[in-house]
Amino acid sequence: MLSEPILTSRAEDGRHVPLLVWRSGAPLRAVSSGPLGGGIGVRRWVLNATVPMSYDREDPAAHLASLAAELALDGPGVGLLTGVDVTEVVARTDTGVRAWATVGLGTPVPAAAPTPAALAQRVGTVNIVVYVPARLADSALVNAVATATEAKTQAITELGVPGTGTPTDAVTVLCPVVGPEAAYGGPRSTWGAPLARAVHAAVLAGGARPVVPWSEQLRGAKSTRSAVVGAFNDR
Repeated sequence: MLSEPILTSRAEDGRHVPLLVWRSGAPLRAVSSGPLGGGIGVRRWVLNATVPMSYDREDPAAHLASLAAELALDGPGVGLLTGVDVTEVVARTDTGVRAWATVGLGTPVPAAAPTPAALAQRVGTVNIVVYVPARLADSALVNAVATATEAKTQAITELGVPGTGTPTDAVTVLCPVVGPEAAYGGPRSTWGAPLARAVHAAVLAGGARPVVPWSEQLRGAKSTRSAVVGAFNDR
């Protein structure tokens, strides 16, 4: 079982930068497009780290690995980055499937559009983390990523945003390593259907609120906290 995320922070350049951390008491199967721990494999934790919009490190995986080490996160895990203040996480549940999303839509693009000459530095990145309480086959895990992406795009369309996502979106789906194996993760499958609804609801709620990049917020406007993000859920 994946725990509710914990909100904590790290000290960087004299500022307290927020982090979300999910831990699991047992290994979980996972598929992820994150810069750290991407692909399919067994994972024990997920880290979603806020970074300033000026972030330009060329070693994001190494950076995330160092943050994980500072948090004493043992074993393999998944690391994600975003310009969004991760305290703005939105969680939704449907039929046992749990979805969390940090939603920044300041740089929307249609997936098949020509590459622009330059992208404006506006808050972007939609990071989605999903826990499915049933063991998914590798093919179902891959299908679940597609389903989550379709649900995200549906929400973006309903929000009236001219794009299918942002250039840096990431999806992570986790499930138990034991139990009967579900073969499918599509939007009409046993677990894909509630996954789609949960992701759609989380992205729709997160995208409906004004989002200011964390690095543009007034220093000290938000206090540093370490608390269970369950307090932020379903609002």
